[in-house]
Amino acid sequence: IREVLAARKKGDEAVNILPRRRDGEKLQVIACANFKGGSAKTTTSTHLAHYLALRGYRVLAIDLDPQASLSAMFGVQPEFDVEPNCTLFGALRYDEGRRTLGDVIRPTYFDNLDLVPANLELAEFEHIVPTAIASGASTGENIFFRRIRNVLNEVDDRYDVVVIDCPPQLGFLTLGALFASTGLLITLHPQMLDLASCNQFLGMSSDLMAVIENNGGEMNLDWMRFLVTRHNPNDSPQTRVVGLLRALFGEDVLTSPALESTAVANAGLEKKSLYELEPGAIGRETLKRALESMDSVNREIEDLLRSSWGRTL
Repeated sequence: IREVLAARKKGDEAVNILPRRRDGEKLQVIACANFKGGSAKTTTSTHLAHYLALRGYRVLAIDLDPQASLSAMFGVQPEFDVEPNCTLFGALRYDEGRRTLGDVIRPTYFDNLDLVPANLELAEFEHIVPTAIASGASTGENIFFRRIRNVLNEVDDRYDVVVIDCPPQLGFLTLGALFASTGLLITLHPQMLDLASCNQFLGMSSDLMAVIENNGGEMNLDWMRFLVTRHNPNDSPQTRVVGLLRALFGEDVLTSPALESTAVANAGLEKKSLYELEPGAIGRETLKRALESMDSVNREIEDLLRSSWGRTL
């Protein structure tokens, strides 16, 4: 529908209907990361990918977590539907079994939204990197932290945005995703234990990225934001933690939090996002509030993308 309507318009009107990359605008790569599990990384990645596709962008979702929760949300069962060498590991490996990224991308049931699925074989990357470093295979442009950026270059002209769901650990895969990213989204549940874990994640990330930069790596982040997830505004301790975050990080915390909602939980039971729920699947007002919250979050992220391209908001 957007393509048909955009063809009938000119200039800014056409771009607003079909807001894809234009000449000179770089591929946007958003990594959704945190050290702690349960911070809603997969939920955030799924809804962001769906939202951007519905808005008319060409989106590639990459599941970088061996647990493959993002893949499951797209209806892909990692144990049965993902054959060997059909994850991002197939494009990252150093031996003769390496495939191009295009070989492991598969279409989804969403128009303009493709997926690189995951399964347990992704964990093999954490084991082969030390061997590759010792053998000299992981050097120069082939060094481990450049691998994801390099394979994304293979499909640069096919997409506007890449959304990466990172594993809940700071290993070689996550470091590669951070290095490839133009935007970093750190999901954070507003509890003190989660905040302490996030502090550790930031400290370790800073130290490791400093090592990478000292070895010739250069970060190209356009933005980094904290996203408050599963937030209950009626919970006083949570509200205090959110206030602390905003006092510490200011504009680096997204204005809109992702509210805790039974609608998100119910959608997850069916392996769907809120954008896929039928109107009668849950209470109308509950679904409306959850969608308003999710749209507000995703709209802020979309504004950051457009700003990175130099477009007026």
